[in-house]
Amino acid sequence: MASNTFSAAFVRTENGWSGAEVDLSAAEFVDDLGDAVQESLGLVGDELALLCVEVEDEWFAIARYTGEEEPRVFLSDAHASLTDTLGELFAEFAGVAPDKEGNGLGVKPSGDFELLSDLGVSSEELLELSMEEGVLPADVLSVIAERLAFADELDRLR
Repeated sequence: MASNTFSAAFVRTENGWSGAEVDLSAAEFVDDLGDAVQESLGLVGDELALLCVEVEDEWFAIARYTGEEEPRVFLSDAHASLTDTLGELFAEFAGVAPDKEGNGLGVKPSGDFELLSDLGVSSEELLELSMEEGVLPADVLSVIAERLAFADELDRLR
């Protein structure tokens, strides 16, 4: 795992959002990510949970888990698969074929662009935030957390 990786999960409750850091260092398969979220938050049923991961100045990912529904993921840059094992996992989760040639210049968001649209962040806004020149992954996650009302929890965990 990259040295400067931050990962936390947030669950929406009746009283707002609650968060916990998530250790993804042992994750080998996509399912391990969901297991780590469930364990960290103590999920028991149909709660809505978001896993937020940022890797240095490189990329970020948001995975959405809701009960028995198929998990959904947004990856800010498909080139994450080239950076480390965690990047490979998220690229696989997002359905990205590894680009070993390295000829894909620029940021290439992938996955489910709609995963936050019912919560107040449209697919257009998510793409715009992800591709804005000079904006760090941590900043994008902060903006999203602010919009979804879990910025205080995110700041507390950072």
